[in-house]
Amino acid sequence: MKITKIETHVCNARMRNWIFVKVLTDQPGLHGWGEGTLEWHTRSVVGAIEDLSPLLIGEDPTRVEHLWQSMYRQHFWHGNGPVRGTAISAIDLALWDIIGKFYNTPCHKLWGGPVRDYIRTYCHLGGGKMEDFYETNPADAKRFADLAQKAVAEGYTAFKTMAVPETMPLEGLKPIKYAAKCVEAMRLAVGDDIDIMVDCHARPSPQMGLMFAKAVDPYGLYWFEEPCWPESVEGMADIARAVTTPIATGERLITSHQVRPFLEKRACSVIQTDITHTGGLTESRKIAALCDAYRVALAPHNPQGPVSTAASLELGFASPSYIICESVHLDVPWRSDVVSEGFVIEKKGRIVRPSTRPGLGIEINEAEVKKHPFEQELLQRSWGADGSVTDW
Repeated sequence: MKITKIETHVCNARMRNWIFVKVLTDQPGLHGWGEGTLEWHTRSVVGAIEDLSPLLIGEDPTRVEHLWQSMYRQHFWHGNGPVRGTAISAIDLALWDIIGKFYNTPCHKLWGGPVRDYIRTYCHLGGGKMEDFYETNPADAKRFADLAQKAVAEGYTAFKTMAVPETMPLEGLKPIKYAAKCVEAMRLAVGDDIDIMVDCHARPSPQMGLMFAKAVDPYGLYWFEEPCWPESVEGMADIARAVTTPIATGERLITSHQVRPFLEKRACSVIQTDITHTGGLTESRKIAALCDAYRVALAPHNPQGPVSTAASLELGFASPSYIICESVHLDVPWRSDVVSEGFVIEKKGRIVRPSTRPGLGIEINEAEVKKHPFEQELLQRSWGADGSVTDW
C-alpha cells in the first residue's frame, strides 16, 4: 500500500479556518482524514503541508512512526514550531485514520483498547460563541452566572470561562477583584457539584498570574489555565506552588521536548497538549506516557474542528491519564453538516461512549466544506490603557 496524494480542504468556521487533510492511497476507497487548524496561520499551514508531501508520496502509510520521524527531522529544521508542528499533526492524524480503516478497528483498540467506559466533555461558556468567551467587561459577573447556568441546563457537568481580564505586566486591585467577583458569581450560580475551569489565556505576567490565582483559589476551581506565558516555566511553577488550585497549561507546547520541563519542575497538574499542533497522535501518545510517569492529568486542548475532537476522544479512550475532553458545539450552526461522526454525546452529563467505527470514526463531507471557503479569520487584537500591546 502506498500514499498517492495529500489534499488540503479549508473550511471557514468564522473565528477559525478549519484545515482538513485527506491522505489518499492506492487502495480503492481507502483514505484518511486529519486536521491542522491554526488560527491566523491558515496559508502557512497549507504551504507547510505541501512542503512535507514529497517526503510521503509513494511511502507506506502504515509506517506512521517512520514517516513522523521523516517529517520532523528531514528538512533540517526540526518540526517543533507551531506551523510545521501543525502540518505534521494533520498528516499524522490521517495516517492513523488509514491504519484503523485498513484493520477495520477504532484507533483506540490499536493502542491496547479502552481504559474507560466513557469520556466526559466540557464546554466553553456560550458553547463556542466567540463573544461569550473571549470578551469581558466590568459588568460581566451576572452574564458569567447566566451563561454558567445555561451550560448546566444543557447537561454539562463542567465548563470553561475566561473570567480573567487583559492586563498590563503589573496593575492594581481592580482586575483582581473583577476576576474574583465573576468566579464567585459562577460558583454561586451552579453550586459545588459543577466543575469550573478559568482560562487566563496567558494574558497575565507571572506576578499578575500569581495574584489572580490567589484571588480565585477559594472557589474550588477544577483548574486555572495558562496563568502566564508558557515561556515562563519558573513563573508557572511559582504559581503552582502558591495555590491549591490545579494549574493547567500545554496548548502552545510543541512536542514532548517542550512539555518535559513543566513536568520536571512540577509547574502544572494538567497538561493540555493540542493534538493538532504538537505532532498528532504519534507525539501525543508519548506526552500521555510522560503524564502517566509524573502522575499529571491529560486534558487536550480542543476548540478546533470535528476531526480534532474525534482524535482527542480516541486518545482518551486509550490513555489512563486522560480526564476530560474540551468541546465546542455552537461556534457555527452547520458544524454537524460537515462531518459524520462515530461517537454520540449523551445529553445527560455530556459524556461519550467509545466509537465502534474504524480509524478516527469520522468522514468529512467535501461538498459541505466547499460551501464555506477560506475567509480571513476574525482578528483579536488587544492593547493596554496606554496603547501598548497586550495578550488577548
